[in-house]
Amino acid sequence: MIKVKYDDAIVKMFLIASLFWGAAGMLAGLTLALQLADWHFNFGLKYINFGRLRPLHTNAVIFAFAGNAIFCGVYYSMQRLLKTRLYSDLLSRLHFWGWQIIIALGGTGFLFGITAGKEYAELEWPLDVLVAVVWLVFAANFFGTLFRRREKQLYVAIWFYMGTIVTITVLHVVNSLEIPVSLTKSYPIYAGVQDALVQWWYGHNAVGFFLTTPFLGLMYYFMPKAAERPVYSYRLSIMHFWALVFLYIWAGPHHLHYTALPDWAQSLGMVFSVMLLAPSWGGMINGLLTLRGAWDKLRIDPVLKFFAAAVTFYGMSTFEGPLMSIKSVNALSHYTDWTIGHVHNGALGWVALLIFGMAYWLVPRLWRTKLYSIGLANAHFWLAMVGILFYIVSMWAAGITQGLMWKEFTPDGMLAYPNFVETVTKLIPFYWGRALGGSLFLAGLVLMLFNLVKTAGTGSFADEEVTLPDNQEETHKIAHWHQIVERKPLLLAFLTLVVILIGGLVEMVPTFLIRSNIPTIASVKPYTPLELEGRDIYVREGCYTCHSQMIRPFRDEVERYGDYSKPGEFVYDHPFQWGSKRTGPDLQRVGGKYSNLWHARHLDDPRVTSPGSVMPPYHFLLVEKLNFGHVARKVHVMRKLGVPYSNEEEQNAVQIAREQAQGIADDLQKEGLENMADKEVVALISYLQRLGTDIKKGGAQ
Repeated sequence: MIKVKYDDAIVKMFLIASLFWGAAGMLAGLTLALQLADWHFNFGLKYINFGRLRPLHTNAVIFAFAGNAIFCGVYYSMQRLLKTRLYSDLLSRLHFWGWQIIIALGGTGFLFGITAGKEYAELEWPLDVLVAVVWLVFAANFFGTLFRRREKQLYVAIWFYMGTIVTITVLHVVNSLEIPVSLTKSYPIYAGVQDALVQWWYGHNAVGFFLTTPFLGLMYYFMPKAAERPVYSYRLSIMHFWALVFLYIWAGPHHLHYTALPDWAQSLGMVFSVMLLAPSWGGMINGLLTLRGAWDKLRIDPVLKFFAAAVTFYGMSTFEGPLMSIKSVNALSHYTDWTIGHVHNGALGWVALLIFGMAYWLVPRLWRTKLYSIGLANAHFWLAMVGILFYIVSMWAAGITQGLMWKEFTPDGMLAYPNFVETVTKLIPFYWGRALGGSLFLAGLVLMLFNLVKTAGTGSFADEEVTLPDNQEETHKIAHWHQIVERKPLLLAFLTLVVILIGGLVEMVPTFLIRSNIPTIASVKPYTPLELEGRDIYVREGCYTCHSQMIRPFRDEVERYGDYSKPGEFVYDHPFQWGSKRTGPDLQRVGGKYSNLWHARHLDDPRVTSPGSVMPPYHFLLVEKLNFGHVARKVHVMRKLGVPYSNEEEQNAVQIAREQAQGIADDLQKEGLENMADKEVVALISYLQRLGTDIKKGGAQ
């Protein structure tokens, strides 16, 4: 017999970090909700404008709150499941501090406009590299622990952890391939349609393999522990795991229905998304039926309340997702707040509630005491539940209202709401409802923090020490063929890799190699150096979080915005800017629609040109100087990416940019504005005035 002291200190560190960043991320989310309800909540500060704060919120909740919770739960459970201490204390600490540095630097960078402009992948290239390094440190620690285990059989939770590690590695590397311009700027190697496909292959599977598979692993460990019941069905667990990892990887294109993505790819995304319902609900059923014989405990045990509600929300969100992936439904739901409601159905209902339940279960055990107040925990549960319902119901109502208003025509065949702002102001009451829901949810979190701090204060933290047999235990006899695979970690990891690569390769290879998928348009030319600079300002300010650049082939969109978007229009777009939400109108054909003066006044104060707009003012663009220092370098990098700039355009990029800027400034001067040739606003205006103009000069070839 030997004594093993588990490393619970690292568990404590990740748990504290998760709850801290969770509070910060949710406070940012509440601020965003208030900004949409009333634009004054931007407080006139460029650093917390909606477009900059939104990526901070999403990354803080996904990678800081949920990410730290994953590492906390994985490190706690795997030591007990494998009956050994973590492989390396050094790797554990490097993992922890490396991850916190990424979060701190990334979040600060977003506030200063340092972003790659791709949803859920906004980190710039130095942090992308650091993410890869820290993730490999985590993987090394994980597999090192596997190889020193005293339990041969790998429990189902370990499968899901392994699937997460393998898949996230592939997703991050493929989606983060980019060429640096400077320390804070890069361009992805993909453009347009291809970039959109890769991004949503990554984006949806970041949900699938960062917010789903690891939390299913945590569910399979912590729920049976809390219920004091075994997992309902071992065979259902096997089916759940393999079906989920195979099907999920195909689902990304359902974010791109009716776009310029080839129809066959859209259809694949839809079909596999619908099929995902089966394994997802299999997991939900497996989780809920684990509570058989323990339902009476729900009355008195807040931990089980959170777990049961989390699994139920998992079932709800995994029903809603396949529903929204059906093209006829997506035609209404896409670009609306319904999507926002769906995301938070999973993020708040599934992920956050599971984390809360895990925290309530862990803290008393880590500090060797009892929970300070069951009453406060129950109060937190009901605050969270009411908050979630206020949030998602408000967004469901807002999204359906929004979609129907966009598509409504008068009996005379005219758009019923030709002024886009009408569809925005109609939603203001729903935005207040969302803010109320977010406030209640955040209040519940604050209540939990108080409860857990008081709990820790009554106890004493110490690493758990257990006595185990000296040799590896043979605790399970092989009764099922899958148990052979479970005893071979490398085989399990390899099979997982093969399964997840199938879908990605089938979807991406034809799009990259078959020319007919992306037909060219002769009239589409590269952006001028000034337009390229303006596009980077557009990305920096997060304009893509509220505006799309993708006109779908629907009568209402063609009537409202102009001719539908073609694949060949985007061949020089690094990154693509199709967007996923229309708080403001689509901008794909905005070029030439308004004067330079209109754009300048709109950016200075949106309500001057668009009464009722919720867009924050961008007055600082009219006073801050345009940095021409990287213009030539940006053109150079674009040439490396295949954009056909000439040697002369690269060498004279600064001069060309200054001349175009002066032309726009001269036009503004005629309208009474001061000379703005060296101001950022002229670059952004040049970009906006270019959008959609090339397509008017020629057709697809």
